[in-house]
Amino acid sequence: MKLSDYVIYFIVKQGVSQVFEFIGGAITHLIDSTVDRDDVECVSVHHEQSGAFAAEAYARINGRLGVAMATSGPGALNMVTGIGSCWFDSVPCLFITGQVNTYEYKFDRPIRQIGFQETDIISVVKPLTKYAEMVTDAAKIRYHLEKAVYLAKSGRPGPVLLDIPMNIQRAQIEPEQLESYFNSQEYRGLQTNDSCPLERLDEIVNLIVSAKRPVILVGGGVRTAQAAAELLTLVETTGIPVVSSLMGLDAVSHDNQEFMGMIGSYGNRYSNLTLANCDFLLILGSRLDSRQTGTRPDTFARAATKVHVDIDPVELQAKVLVDIALQCHIKPFLQALNEKLAMAVKPDIADWVKVINGYRQKYPTRMAPDKSDTIDPNLFMETLSAASTEGDIVTLDVGQNQMWAAQSFRLKKGQRMLISGGMGAMGFALPAAMGAAKAAPGTKVIAIAGDGGIQVNIHDLNTIFQHRLPIKIIVLNNGCLGMVRQFQDMYFDGRQQSTVIGYGCPDLGKIAEAYGIPSLRITSSVDAEKCLKEALQKDGPAFIEVMLERATCVNPKLVVNRPIEDMSPELGRDELAREMLIELVEEGEVPK
Repeated sequence: MKLSDYVIYFIVKQGVSQVFEFIGGAITHLIDSTVDRDDVECVSVHHEQSGAFAAEAYARINGRLGVAMATSGPGALNMVTGIGSCWFDSVPCLFITGQVNTYEYKFDRPIRQIGFQETDIISVVKPLTKYAEMVTDAAKIRYHLEKAVYLAKSGRPGPVLLDIPMNIQRAQIEPEQLESYFNSQEYRGLQTNDSCPLERLDEIVNLIVSAKRPVILVGGGVRTAQAAAELLTLVETTGIPVVSSLMGLDAVSHDNQEFMGMIGSYGNRYSNLTLANCDFLLILGSRLDSRQTGTRPDTFARAATKVHVDIDPVELQAKVLVDIALQCHIKPFLQALNEKLAMAVKPDIADWVKVINGYRQKYPTRMAPDKSDTIDPNLFMETLSAASTEGDIVTLDVGQNQMWAAQSFRLKKGQRMLISGGMGAMGFALPAAMGAAKAAPGTKVIAIAGDGGIQVNIHDLNTIFQHRLPIKIIVLNNGCLGMVRQFQDMYFDGRQQSTVIGYGCPDLGKIAEAYGIPSLRITSSVDAEKCLKEALQKDGPAFIEVMLERATCVNPKLVVNRPIEDMSPELGRDELAREMLIELVEEGEVPK
């Protein structure tokens, strides 16, 4: 059997039906091995970064594995941003790169290159992968594939990469004689422990039952662990209010009355007030990065007894000191906790819920209506979410568009929201929408981007058209790179170099139509509802451009050196003091 045929056979066995790739000479054997199969499809993108992002979204929707391939040299390097995105956001993806023949590769020789497009991709991606290896022995291909996929999906998931030289791809192998990783001493010697240390479970139950102001903080780890159903049981059993990180937004339906929005630097003000005033905080699968805690992690949920559950031990007690830290898979933890709570007394938090609902009513994120017809992006997101349907998938780019959607798009039952969290890569939304659409055939996908982000991978409008993917592309166009422009306005005296000065954007609607995708433009809030209904109900792809004022900002926003409840635009000190159930924190030095 030809080795490249075996690789594709192995991929299909993992439940993968689509491989995202941009062909090059060094992977032609692998691509050719898909041609005569009807159980796998090559999705040919126009840039390797797109393929990597698409594979990430594919994995996040199918819950198993994503696969992307690229040729050696520039092809492999172009995938690195997508590999890093999977690394930071814990997504299991297998990346396969072609490489020059082993007899053309430099190995330890002190020269830069021998073969054409030869590049040491393994050294480049090792810090961003759970496993990266060049396959130099054809007889070890099964071993490397099994090890790579096992590591990608075990523990805290993440990306892996196999670099396969051309002479290895075309080698003949005996499949039945190939060495298995699962029969190896290496695998048997792994100290795997999937159990959950539950010695303190009764203590946690008592903390929940006795809490007067409890809150659950949901991170992306809940989705990674496929534990959304267990989370819902916990919320229904206890009635405890839920806030989320950016990555945890789709772990619970926003129609749920216990959902209280997103916290953090660009969170909802009412959500940050909720977390700031809690007396018990259960943190599930969140790494508590600075976008959640602000630059004052010492003030984060400072009046609360905190319990942090995460699969990765290095994330525990790393940024925020907690009272109970459990290294544990979220799913078995929630299963055990729910079993205990089913027999416990439900916490009495009626007064606390009234306070939180007061926050939400008093401090809505969208602006108050004005007489002008200027589009308020938060109100637009509410309109867009109302026009969407249950089960839709939403992908977000990076920038102001991402924050407006995170603040105000109300996710319905069964909807997913895919976000580039840790990497924060512009250009994510469009290819992620392709991967999601391929993972869930027939499902409508809404890709939300800004005029800057959409231009990064705009070439794959052609892929969307060719595959007739039901992707609705929403571009919020304020004619600048708005997130950084807002930062410049705050901290650089309004000097807008490279965000306004030097930045350009063509007629995006004409570009979409050149690719064969119908487009329309929304210029006023009056038109928004009608246009969105029309576009979202049509079959096939559509491109919707939403015109915003250049000066449109994301508000509220946390500034440096403030606790998360003290956001800009600032509340008066007396008003903030009235809303807080604990003492205010005054501005001080940023902790080192």
